[in-house]
Amino acid sequence: MLAACGSDEGSGRPTLNWYNFPDDSGALQKAADRCSQASGGRYRISYNKLPRAADGQRQQLVRRLAAEDDSLDILGLDVTWAAEFAEAGWIREWTGTARRQAVAGTLRVPLQTSTWKGKLYAVPYNTNTQLLWYRKDLVPTPPRTWAEMLDMAGALARQGKPHFVEIQGAQYEGLTVWFNTLINSAGGSILNASATEPSLGPPAVRAAGIMRDLAKSPAADPSLSNQMEDQNRLAMESGVAAFELNYPFVYPSMKANNAELFKNFRWAPYPRVDANRPARPTIGGIDLAVSAYSRHPDLAFEAALCLRNRENQLTAALEGGLPPTLRALYDEPAFMKEYPFSAEVLAALQTASVRPLTPAYQNVSIAVSHTLSPPAGIKPESSVDTIREQIDDALRSEGVIP
Repeated sequence: MLAACGSDEGSGRPTLNWYNFPDDSGALQKAADRCSQASGGRYRISYNKLPRAADGQRQQLVRRLAAEDDSLDILGLDVTWAAEFAEAGWIREWTGTARRQAVAGTLRVPLQTSTWKGKLYAVPYNTNTQLLWYRKDLVPTPPRTWAEMLDMAGALARQGKPHFVEIQGAQYEGLTVWFNTLINSAGGSILNASATEPSLGPPAVRAAGIMRDLAKSPAADPSLSNQMEDQNRLAMESGVAAFELNYPFVYPSMKANNAELFKNFRWAPYPRVDANRPARPTIGGIDLAVSAYSRHPDLAFEAALCLRNRENQLTAALEGGLPPTLRALYDEPAFMKEYPFSAEVLAALQTASVRPLTPAYQNVSIAVSHTLSPPAGIKPESSVDTIREQIDDALRSEGVIP
C-alpha cells in the first residue's frame, strides 16, 4: 500500500526527507535529484520546503522534533540553531569519516556555527556576509571606517545630493546582526568564550554609540527604524542613498531594476570601527544536520555531504545566489565571473564573526533588538546595561525556548 501511494520504502529504497528553506531558483531541487541519482538506488531525497520566514521554519522543526517525528532526516538549520538543537538532543553529532569529510576544505568561520561544546553537529551548506555597496558617481573612493562614511554622507547632504546610509534598523534579527558586527569589529563580543555570561563592555558601548550616531545624523534614512534588507535594496535602487550595508543579492537586483545606477554601483569591504582593526561582519547561512530520530542516519549523513558537495554548492551560488562554504570554489572561474566581488566576500568570511553560540540565542537576540530599537533612542551606556541584565536572565533560564 505504501508503494502504491508513492513511497519507495516498500521497494527497499528509503526516502530521506530533507527540510530546508523554500528555494525559488531550483538549485536545491537539483541537488536532491543529483544526489538521489548518485546514490545508485540506495536512497531518494525528497526536498520539503519549510515556511519562508526563519521563525516559522524553526517553529515547525522544533514542534516535530519535540514529538520525536521520525520522518525528518536532514534538517536545514539557520546558523543560530545548532547549539539549541544539540543541547535538546534533536540532532546527531558528526564523527569519524563523516566529520572528516565535512570539515575538509570548509571555511573556518562557517564551521563555528555548526559546533557546540567542541563537537560538530552540522555541516555548513552555504554562507553569507554583508559588504559595503556604494555609488561611485557620488563616492569616488569608498570609506574605510564608520566615521569616514558618516562624514562623507554629511558632506553629500550639504551638497543636496543622495546621501543616505541604508542598513537594517527595524526591531528584528537584522538589528542584532548590526550590533554583533560592530561589537566584534570593536574587539569585543556579546557573550564570553564559554557562552556562560555576557561580555559586552566598552566595545558594546562603542557599537551602540555608532548605531545612535547614524540614526541621529543626516545619513539616516527616515525609515531606518522600520527597514530590513529588502527595504534597503529598494531605497538604494530608487536613487536616494549613497551607501548600503547588505548581502550580495543586491547586485543582480540593481542590475535588473536600474541599469543606469548599476553603471556606478560598486562594492567595498564592510566599514571598520577602528582604522587599524579589520571589520568582522556577521555571517549568515544554512547548516545541514541529521535528525536524532531519523530511521536512516548513516544514509542521511552521506546524503547531506552530497547535497553540499562542490557541484551542488556551485549551482546554489550561480543560480540561487548563496555564497559557498568550500574555500576552493572562490577560485572557480564560473563563480568569479558571476560574483565579481568574490575576493571581497572571501576576505570578509575569513575575518567574519558569528552570532553568539548558545541554546538561548533566540532570547539573547530579542534582548538586543528590543533594547536597541529604535536606533535613535539608544543611550549607549544604559542600553548596554539593559542588554546585560536581560542576557543574564536569558542564560539562567532552563528548557527549550518556545
